[in-house]
Amino acid sequence: MKKFTILFSLIVILACNSQDKRPLLGETEYQQELNASYKDASKSPLKTKDLKNFNGLDFFKIDSSFIVTAKLTKTANAPTFEMATTTDRKPLYKEYGILNFTLKGKECNLTIYQSQDDLRDEKYKDYLFLPFTDDTSGNESYGGGRYMDVMTTDEKPDGTIQLNFNNTYNPYCAYNDKYSCPLTPRKNHLDLEIKAGVKVFKKH
Repeated sequence: MKKFTILFSLIVILACNSQDKRPLLGETEYQQELNASYKDASKSPLKTKDLKNFNGLDFFKIDSSFIVTAKLTKTANAPTFEMATTTDRKPLYKEYGILNFTLKGKECNLTIYQSQDDLRDEKYKDYLFLPFTDDTSGNESYGGGRYMDVMTTDEKPDGTIQLNFNNTYNPYCAYNDKYSCPLTPRKNHLDLEIKAGVKVFKKH
């Protein structure tokens, strides 16, 4: 009888634990992976009190019209410069090029950058940095702008790169002021509403 009681208790505990493991929130694999990383206390930028109640980031609805093909014009002999951040830190960047594209009927351009620190890291050497603000910044999205990761390997032979604004994210400073985040250059403002990607973080 004692063995049966112990076995029954184990089954109940396992059943309860399995119910606690909710499926990751997110409409796409990108959103699910982002939510998973933010839920992981070992790498989450969230403050302890926010992490305790975290169930997933808020995203705009997936909208395929925010996936565009941009023409990349590389910047020749770009000088290295110190990019301003939310702290005194001044990381070194170079202007990689200009992206020209049409979005919602408007001709747009954004400057894309390359971190000089990332070039020395085998894991991140192919990453490019694309920060931007838009007409949702400070309202539906984070006031400091959002980021998009683009890879040098994404460039097609014809010099185009696909930009998916559904896969944009907030700088860590949107969640925790202990981080030092690059400030979005003023010239990287899009004069339209980018209702795609992650929304402003609502703290608990």
